Amino acid sequence: MKRIGLLTSGGDASGMNAAIRAVARTAASMGVEAVGFERGYDGLVSNTWVELNARSVSGILELGGTMLKSARSELFRTEEGRKQAALVVQQNRLDGMVIIGGNGSQTGGYLLGQLGVPVVGVASTIDNDLYGFDYTIGFDTAVNIAIDAIDRIRDVAESHDRVFVVEVMGRDNGSIALEAALATGADIVLTPELPFSIPKLITRLHDDVMAHKKHHIIVMAEGAGHAEELSHYISANLPVECRATVLGYVQRGGSPTRFDRILASTSGEAAVVALNEGHSGVVAGTRDGHIVLQETLEAVTRRNLLKPELVELLKRVSI
Repeated sequence: MKRIGLLTSGGDASGMNAAIRAVARTAASMGVEAVGFERGYDGLVSNTWVELNARSVSGILELGGTMLKSARSELFRTEEGRKQAALVVQQNRLDGMVIIGGNGSQTGGYLLGQLGVPVVGVASTIDNDLYGFDYTIGFDTAVNIAIDAIDRIRDVAESHDRVFVVEVMGRDNGSIALEAALATGADIVLTPELPFSIPKLITRLHDDVMAHKKHHIIVMAEGAGHAEELSHYISANLPVECRATVLGYVQRGGSPTRFDRILASTSGEAAVVALNEGHSGVVAGTRDGHIVLQETLEAVTRRNLLKPELVELLKRVSI
């Protein structure tokens, strides 16, 4: 292996830069050239890239976002676009590609692999929804940002005897909501995976109010509903003041946590080593405390469920 390509795609996640650094420096330590395509698959299709070496990735480990930029490519979704991308790989004499991203990005990597390009992915998404991994790059940082915000909101809730509905990211996966709720002692968590009833929620809140519980924190994943709508409904049906806070994109930015920096570094290294050993159609990430290679097709087609032990713990302690 003499030369490889790298790109970051889809939603950015804190730790992507650390993964870029690990890929570039691992390649350099092996005498392998690395190039980074800018703006995800758009850059691959348009052949827009920069050289990556040990010095060009200095000082990015602690930075959020991605120095290579990211975008969702409509052209790459077409067969013509993917064939053009494979041609660019060939023209640049690349022996393989490393794809840093989540479900959509790794699906793109799988399709590129079907055209004969060796591809190894790096599991990176704040949603933590790639199957086969305990945690993906960016998730820990996103949860810690949510925890900090909820802790601050609790101060306001206690001071004014209010109910707060805090909406966090998670369209199809409620992992951020679940772990943030556990870590902040939230009263109720609502996720796409866990069935819930609004009338039962109102009854629960009513009983708590009657028992002189003055404030509540409800953590809601965006895929479970809308914080503003739920807040208005609660205020209309209970003698309480309810407010909504939507954290939104703030969860995707900022300096990565220690966990994400190390996870990104170990996963990035593993991806380059895997390519060099002839692997393709796999994604590097962590499971049971170890870096593993998960089949890409399985990672993107199977569902990564909420951790059942955490769901049970929440039921016991949120009373």
